[in-house]
Amino acid sequence: MSLKQSAILLVLAGALVAGGYFLFGGSDRRATPGAETDGAPLVEIVLPQALSTEAQAGKRLFDENCVTCHGANAVGREELGPPLVHIIYEPGHHGDEAFQRAVAIGVRRHHWPFDNMPPVEGLNRDDVALIVAYIRELQRANGIE
Repeated sequence: MSLKQSAILLVLAGALVAGGYFLFGGSDRRATPGAETDGAPLVEIVLPQALSTEAQAGKRLFDENCVTCHGANAVGREELGPPLVHIIYEPGHHGDEAFQRAVAIGVRRHHWPFDNMPPVEGLNRDDVALIVAYIRELQRANGIE
């Protein structure tokens, strides 16, 4: 076998390996509606006894837009998205504006081994403020100030 033929076979083998990786193991693992194969909760939390009016509205918006990746009550979902009721997301580390920016323009992964978060369509700043109110009330109920 010539050197040229060996190089061509090596390139083809590499392409097959890369294609298999993206098709079967390394492709985007972000949740899609109805995907139920993964997603065990990542943390256990205590729920507040009551939510403010803003947090109640935020919970509805969260459940419509965020629960697929971040789980019910923001506890995260294994292999899909991080818990937002976590010390990493305390207000002193991730202020409210960080949530606004994440929803508006997306965010590259930096604390967790999940994929990048894409922007979330259909939410305005007021909607996100309500979602943040909900998350902050969950955090306070769990000692995250």
